[in-house]
Amino acid sequence: MGEHLKDKVAIVTGAGRGIGRGIALSLADEGAKVVVEDLGGEVDGTGAAKGPADDVVNENKAKGGTAISCYEDVSDYESAERIIKSAIDNFGKLDILVNVAGILRDRMIFNMTEEEWDRVLKVHLYGTFNCTKFATVLMRQQRSGRIINTSSSSGLGSPGQPNYGAAKEGIVGLTRSVARAVGKYGVTCNAIRPGGATRMTLSPEVLAALEKRKTGEFVAGPAGAETLELESMRPEDVGPFVAWLASDDAWNVNGYDFEIHSGVVGVYSQPTIIRSVHKVGSWTVDDMFQLCPLITKDLPNPAPPQPK
Repeated sequence: MGEHLKDKVAIVTGAGRGIGRGIALSLADEGAKVVVEDLGGEVDGTGAAKGPADDVVNENKAKGGTAISCYEDVSDYESAERIIKSAIDNFGKLDILVNVAGILRDRMIFNMTEEEWDRVLKVHLYGTFNCTKFATVLMRQQRSGRIINTSSSSGLGSPGQPNYGAAKEGIVGLTRSVARAVGKYGVTCNAIRPGGATRMTLSPEVLAALEKRKTGEFVAGPAGAETLELESMRPEDVGPFVAWLASDDAWNVNGYDFEIHSGVVGVYSQPTIIRSVHKVGSWTVDDMFQLCPLITKDLPNPAPPQPK
């Protein structure tokens, strides 16, 4: 057992499986007392079970760590308050919050239902807000804390995940806002865009397509080269970076989003204006038609029109 997080108390949501499980175990391995929070539902958010959270707690205890289970629903505001309260009730404080819990309801935008849209945003974006809101109340008072949110590279443009992508980019915006709100109190807030072979990333549809691609058969849709690479990414490899980001050593890293998966750690650039035009006074429509081609020239179309 390491000591980089000795005497720290952490909550990890969605910690019953996959990347969340790996993070919870890494924090515990470095000495943190961990609230393993997981509703225990299916990938699409249906159902509930205590087994996933309990299994991680037992795994941690078998290694000599300290952990408790929590089975609340992060998408519910009052449940989120109980999640934060569980750390206080059992360990007396809260130093680290890692928001990982998530679900999938993948569909193209023209086929997506309102319920599929709402449910994904409720778990990912609302869930991250709910837990972060109550955690920051405590962390602001104690003038210390680490919040790590989970975004995704899917937020940079995944055509079959408009709900998931919107939620994940919303989490990055929330992260930047929280970082600027609580930084002066000694609290940091950052986001990760992790990669790992989990039940969410390797769905039955993706696995079936992968098998066809491995035989050389063309398959439209999922399981591109990036998914073939994903197969070799261990979800446990995300945890060590989160352990560092949650430590005192990362005291001045605040408001950033990071790529992290097996063999790779990277920091994303902050959005910047790459080209602009200026004028004294108000714009006219004629101005736009004259000047906009100048600032949009050479911008690649990520999805150019295809022949019918």
